[in-house]
Amino acid sequence: MSENLKKIELYTDGACSGNPGPGGWGAILKYNSIEKELCGGEENTTNNRMELTAAIEGLSALKERCSVTLYSDSKYLVDGITLGWAESWQKNGWIKKDRKPALNPDLWEKILELFKKHEVTLVWVKGHAGHEYNERCDRLAVSYYEKLMRK
Repeated sequence: MSENLKKIELYTDGACSGNPGPGGWGAILKYNSIEKELCGGEENTTNNRMELTAAIEGLSALKERCSVTLYSDSKYLVDGITLGWAESWQKNGWIKKDRKPALNPDLWEKILELFKKHEVTLVWVKGHAGHEYNERCDRLAVSYYEKLMRK
């Protein structure tokens, strides 16, 4: 890890009402004592797309190369990167080992690019288990899709 990079903590979560259905994502960037909350969503999406989008939006908000510890309760995101699935799918033209198309290649492309830009360490956290920042991200995501449902 480069010593001169800012050390950032990024907490992310995605949520969906129905799958597919209205969805939201939440992210919290933490640098020392400074915190920034981000959220958004889509009217018709999936939980996995919102999980990936939360990570993309959080990393994209960084204005310079940083050392990032990204906390997520999404095994899809964490395993997709740490077990090398996404890179393998990309090398194989977004086709999985079972010869089926990989889902969400547009988002995986963005994540792989952002992981090249920043030094990212992924940490899986158990969802809905009282982790303060994971719970806050979940509330951001849910409140966003609830707004979409009231439209």
